[in-house]
Amino acid sequence: MNIEVTEIRKQFKTPVTREGRFAGLRTLFSRDYIVKEAVRGISFQVDSGEFIGYIGPNGAGKSTTIKMLTGILHPTSGKVLLGGMDPHKERRQTVRRLGVVFGQRSGLWWDLPVKDSYDILTEMYGVTPADKKRRLDQFAELLDLHEFWATPVRKLSLGQRMRADLAAAMLHDPDLLFLDEPTIGLDVNAKRNIRQFLKILNEQFGKTILLTTHDMDDIEQLCKRVMVINEGQLSYDGTTQGLRDSIGLPTLFRVAFRGAFHIPEHFQASLSERNNPIISSSLINMPIHVTKVQDNIVTVEANRQEWSTMDILRELEGWGEIDDIDMEEPDFEDVIHRVY
Repeated sequence: MNIEVTEIRKQFKTPVTREGRFAGLRTLFSRDYIVKEAVRGISFQVDSGEFIGYIGPNGAGKSTTIKMLTGILHPTSGKVLLGGMDPHKERRQTVRRLGVVFGQRSGLWWDLPVKDSYDILTEMYGVTPADKKRRLDQFAELLDLHEFWATPVRKLSLGQRMRADLAAAMLHDPDLLFLDEPTIGLDVNAKRNIRQFLKILNEQFGKTILLTTHDMDDIEQLCKRVMVINEGQLSYDGTTQGLRDSIGLPTLFRVAFRGAFHIPEHFQASLSERNNPIISSSLINMPIHVTKVQDNIVTVEANRQEWSTMDILRELEGWGEIDDIDMEEPDFEDVIHRVY
């Protein structure tokens, strides 16, 4: 199921509190508002079967966007189409093809056992008994639901509740899945289980998934494309590797030399004087910076936008006979912090 978003905006009006005598009476006849634009003219397209990361700082407009796409909020202006349907005008038809999971709010009935919530959802969406059994059998195996099948939702751990919520969102077999912070607060094992399930949904079942998260491991492990929203506007839309490249953070090379090696003098200066504010300004345009030398291992930073990997390796080979080399890309979280 594809998504088409054209110039959507969302404004929220907050009434101004009046002060002084008869403030309440004056408010009855005239009222001023403070207008905040949470989303400002966002446009994008998502093809069927894509897995998209939608990221940004707190208050950037991520959740507001998701709520407009799912029909919970109406955009102040602009247009949303999900599989060619308007989720605000064709509510019933659209909802049947959507699955939504909000990490901080459960879609299950709090005091009922998990299995009873599934019974209610089955009736709500008109899922046949045969389809319900087949899907729940699949989800029970993938998400290990049977361990808390008869447990009231309020007694589940956060990881268990999230697994139960994911199964509930997929019970009616939607084509499109919206996930808002699905791994928030989960431990390492719970996150791994959730990610594995989402990979299967996307790769084996062809589900289109839009994921908002603050966990950069989610983005790196699940998403080939990422959209960055900041102050209500899209600041980037492309591949995760493209985002790395656009920032230009250096790649780390750890080079083990066999026997003697020689670091050229200007690179030795980058090691000893890079923190000197007067001298380091002359090192800015150097393609390679030596950051550490220990025994026969030299660690250097290199910007691969300026020099190709082969050029960097040729330079390093000129320092001595290389025994081993290890490359480490910048941490993706550093990349995101640079974007924000």
